[in-house]
Amino acid sequence: MHVSAIIAAGGRGLRFGSAEPKQLLSLRGVPILERSVNAYLDCELVSEIVVALPADIARTPPAYLQRRSKPVTIVDGGERRRDSVANAFARAQHADIIVIHDAARPLVTDAVIRRTIAAAAESGAAIAALRARDTVKRVGETGVITATLPRDEIYLAQTPQAFRVPVLRDALRLGIDATDEAMLAEQAGHVVRIVDGDPRNLKITTPDDLTMAEHLTGSGTQVPALRIGNGYDLHRLVAGRPLILGGVRIPFEKGPEAHSDGDVICHAVTDAVLGAAGAGDIGRHFPDDDPAWKDADSIELLRRASAIVRGAGYAIVNVDVVVIAQKPKLAPHVDAIRANVASALGCEASQVSVKGKTNEGVDSIGAGESIAVHAVALLGRT
Repeated sequence: MHVSAIIAAGGRGLRFGSAEPKQLLSLRGVPILERSVNAYLDCELVSEIVVALPADIARTPPAYLQRRSKPVTIVDGGERRRDSVANAFARAQHADIIVIHDAARPLVTDAVIRRTIAAAAESGAAIAALRARDTVKRVGETGVITATLPRDEIYLAQTPQAFRVPVLRDALRLGIDATDEAMLAEQAGHVVRIVDGDPRNLKITTPDDLTMAEHLTGSGTQVPALRIGNGYDLHRLVAGRPLILGGVRIPFEKGPEAHSDGDVICHAVTDAVLGAAGAGDIGRHFPDDDPAWKDADSIELLRRASAIVRGAGYAIVNVDVVVIAQKPKLAPHVDAIRANVASALGCEASQVSVKGKTNEGVDSIGAGESIAVHAVALLGRT
């Protein structure tokens, strides 16, 4: 089953009152849109993501939408929500199920995504929704109550909303305005199921909503000012490959067998800083099955990872690196390596430590057949 996720982010969020679209605003150091996209990148049921953005933003999309672990396609949004969804739907060529999500719901959980998709696969269409907890009144134009509605029959719709492709196609063909795709599917004659939503899956419409989301992501407490991350990398050494460590080419008869340039220092430090920021790992951002990273300069990958960390609201406090190799001697190159790594991280060389160790002749490292690196990064919230 091929599931395509459409992230509806084509609006400007005028009710929020911000100078920039609300989906680009930061929630605890991470853009709202990035959080929503990451939820679907992390869901194993989803094969690809199509993001509908305002046309001017789609021309130069944020870096966090590029080169991800799954295909991410950017399309122009339309004047109406249904236009944005239709534009995105046209790019989901191989889908069996389409799951649609408002970019302004950044706290959606994997469980909600999974049960919505499963219900749509079984019944054709499904949405996440919450049963009304309060008594619901219908009010006329004069502000007078005209009816009290049965609370047990009232649900508050959320996203995700998922559809088999023929159902969504029928819905979009109606060409009428609607507040969500489920309403279109209903009017096209299809049955739409309800699955349990999540009270935390709130839609950010006003600054008060953003404040609530910050409270929820922080569990009501301050985010710690310091974060620690570990990184590790190991590569087999083979003849005919250059040995590059921390962006420095080391004279040696062997080099790492790798998809990129195999710079084990940069790879370990990249994982350490991303891990400290809670931003995934090197494979998520620069997958080794992506031709774009073939023979890539790992200093540049580290520089990109550093930008992700800064975007999440963190700065480098210090990085400590241990290189484990029987040969060659690292000491003559340490200062150059520290300078390169510090430059990529946007910090001073004094904040980067690099140490060389042998493996005392033990295992493949001791035999000179491989090289490994351990790295620890300490980040501080900016």
